[in-house]
Amino acid sequence: MKKGLQIDPRDTVIVALEPIKKGEKIKAGENILTVNQDVPQAHKVAVTDMPVGTQIYKYGQNIGVATEPIKKGDWIHDHNIITCADETLEYKYEPKHDNLIVPPEKATGTFQGYKRKGQYAGIRNYIAIIPLVYCCNGPIEKLARIANEVMPKDENFDGFLPLPHECGCSSSGEDLQRTAKLLAGVAENPNMGGVLFVSLGCEVSNWDVVKQYVQDLDDKRMKIVKFQDVEDEMATGLQLCKELYEVVSRDKRETLSFDRLGIGLNCGGSDGFSGITANPLVGRLTDRMVSDGATVVMTEVSEMIGAERILMDCAKDQEVHQGIVEMINGYKEYFKRYGVGVNDNATQGNKTGGLSTIEDKSLGCTQKSGRCMVMDALPYGGRLRRNGFVLFTGPGCDLVCITGMVAAGTVLTVFTTGRGTPSGFAGPLYRISTNNELYQRKPYWNDFNAGRIVDGEEWEPLTEELYQSVMDTINGKRKTCNEKNGFYQMGFLRDGATH
Repeated sequence: MKKGLQIDPRDTVIVALEPIKKGEKIKAGENILTVNQDVPQAHKVAVTDMPVGTQIYKYGQNIGVATEPIKKGDWIHDHNIITCADETLEYKYEPKHDNLIVPPEKATGTFQGYKRKGQYAGIRNYIAIIPLVYCCNGPIEKLARIANEVMPKDENFDGFLPLPHECGCSSSGEDLQRTAKLLAGVAENPNMGGVLFVSLGCEVSNWDVVKQYVQDLDDKRMKIVKFQDVEDEMATGLQLCKELYEVVSRDKRETLSFDRLGIGLNCGGSDGFSGITANPLVGRLTDRMVSDGATVVMTEVSEMIGAERILMDCAKDQEVHQGIVEMINGYKEYFKRYGVGVNDNATQGNKTGGLSTIEDKSLGCTQKSGRCMVMDALPYGGRLRRNGFVLFTGPGCDLVCITGMVAAGTVLTVFTTGRGTPSGFAGPLYRISTNNELYQRKPYWNDFNAGRIVDGEEWEPLTEELYQSVMDTINGKRKTCNEKNGFYQMGFLRDGATH
């Protein structure tokens, strides 16, 4: 008999924990079903007969409605279920604050980090090399290679970090200003002990545009070179790197309180196990981090839709609730403007992995929030301003939303995945596999295996193991897979005319 899981007693589906053939039986608690079709791992089986239009429940919540008659034991997937999440809605503030976790008045946790000018501290000490326009991508990567050979990493210096991107030319209006905000924000991320801005000389996102968003960088830790104006850009760039290195290499880790720590949460390549293993495990990590005084930021608004009322009920006050409403309805209007359905976010990879609708995906995704009160709702391009659990406006595209969180001030991204991805972004990324098979095939992509939960491992010791591993990463005792692989990049949300 094959193993299944009924996540909530109200659920009308069982999740298959292993592949099932037609005619085989699946057991979840007291439910024993004979399946009517082949059912892939992490997909859903109907617990009862359902007429057309019946709401289908998973996680104790509606994940869509039946589009055809469904029999007990049928495979439920995108061929017989449709989303209910496309419409723009009105929401009332109806807080449910019982037993929610809020940040303490005084942080109780500590970490070893690099103190910076602002509120938040770094867990790495890079010198970032940031082009103001994509034309300089190749030269900055070459410059970083030379600089890293001349001035190698050590225990207090994490190297020269080139961060190529595709923007900086032929944009205008809000699109240009958004790019400038992100460039400035990444440069001022607490992991950046210093930064070399590289201008070509004719880009629209020039220094005059970007500098209006720079808040705290000083001349000792920030340099600018304009390649069109110098005789030898490599020699000039290397000299500026040496000047930055003389300052940044003197930085040392020190014991700092958790209220100086900002961590981002994201998921990519989600599957049917994401909401069963990795995301609820990260939710427990979030609870602990916030309880000790850290700021934890979750993004991907398109993957909150369908679960947004749960987050709204946890809003600190009416102002934060309204911020979440604007995030959700703003994204629905954004999709409508371009003729895109909300449910299109559930990609072909997600569906292969067992996720049938955006509600199915979102109800798993948002479990990374744990039991925390939502203390703030930030716009894309905004900076961290309140401790505790925070929502950040960004799309489901990992590159764009993680870059946004880094620009906001997060210094580590905790990333869950079921399908798998090797990508890295503008800093360290701690990746958690939702299932054993992925972790065993791609151990050089993944830092932790949450699939062990399906094998019967207990939540508490696994949460403690994850916490200690993440803290070792924060304190500089371990490197993440993306750091070992040297995978870094950034990208910005584009929405406007390109000349």
